[in-house]
Amino acid sequence: MRIAFARCALRFVEDGRWRMDKENRSVLCGGTFIRSVFPQIRYIFKNITNSGRGVDLEQKRITFCKGGGCTAKLGPGALNRVLGKLPKTQDPNLLIGYDHADDGAVYKLREDLAIVQTLDFFPPMVEDPYIFGQIAAANALSDIYAMGGEVKTALNIVCFPEAMDLNILGQILQGGSEKVMEAGGVLAGGHSIADQEVKYGLSVTGVIHPDKVFANTGCREGDVLILTKPLGVGIVCTASRVGEASKKAMDMAVKSMTALNKYASQVVKKYRTHGCTDVTGFGFLVHLDEMLGGQFTARIDGKAIPYIPECLDYVEEFYLTAAGQRNRNHVEERVRFEGCSFAMEEILFDAQTSGGLLVSMEAEDGKKALEELKALGLPCNIVGRVEKKEEKAIVVFGG
Repeated sequence: MRIAFARCALRFVEDGRWRMDKENRSVLCGGTFIRSVFPQIRYIFKNITNSGRGVDLEQKRITFCKGGGCTAKLGPGALNRVLGKLPKTQDPNLLIGYDHADDGAVYKLREDLAIVQTLDFFPPMVEDPYIFGQIAAANALSDIYAMGGEVKTALNIVCFPEAMDLNILGQILQGGSEKVMEAGGVLAGGHSIADQEVKYGLSVTGVIHPDKVFANTGCREGDVLILTKPLGVGIVCTASRVGEASKKAMDMAVKSMTALNKYASQVVKKYRTHGCTDVTGFGFLVHLDEMLGGQFTARIDGKAIPYIPECLDYVEEFYLTAAGQRNRNHVEERVRFEGCSFAMEEILFDAQTSGGLLVSMEAEDGKKALEELKALGLPCNIVGRVEKKEEKAIVVFGG
């Protein structure tokens, strides 16, 4: 038996196959029973033997893409512990800072104008450098749209190995530049350093009226929750890194990740939107928990969740990310699942890269807004409601 894993993905192989005890969520390898302690995904390798033989651990090497995107984020729990110790800046014009767990910082310049600032970069999650540049840029630009702002300028952030072909860097920057142009912004410069691995992203500045900011904690009781892109891109990219994702699934993931949230933001700004965030590395459930702010409970219909269909099979194959499990560990005690499959649980915890907007909107506006959002061409839906606070912050039923 050998256990092969590609950075963030785990799969169990026995003569090219593995068997799963789905009822106990454990893996059977030959005559050896490996208790995986789901849902925490704790695999104990050290003392495992198979017919007296030790386990051969191999790491799959991929030239350009070793696993990245928003799965590379620090976990929400670790990040909260560090940020909680930093001194708070007292400035009445700083409308939103890091202490709000929001998508960007908002600073008021005058009564009718504020700037929105954000920064995002990460390693590649796809093999194509040009597509990676598009995804990384779309992901960074998304924070401005999640706040309800308009993009104005962007600066490149580049980490690149000196020994790597500079044509690869050129393709990355071209992809990013085209997305900034599509956003209506100006690429004004940037900064680069030599590094052992490729990383790319943007620092973005936008503008907004101080009274029209979409804070992520603006939910109101009775609101409907709308998700504007499908979930599951982290799972699909993980399957792709070990050569198991279908072309159809990967094409949908790329289409979703390269799509700007500009157009969805333009739609939701027409309606009575109370809160908004983009679903990225912390996954749907952690971002939703942050939106609720401990003040409400969200009831989520698992059957209404838009996701890439092949994800159900990939979860059964254990193509899971470490980031998804960190998200589960961080928020699972505040979530109750009722009749929800394990695969759907993983999709809801899955770390997204350049994910969609999660919008808390006046219930009467929800259906009209959804009709416009569907015209943008990506799976989207009303996925739940904001209700009076209960014991659990989130209740997921069905799916």
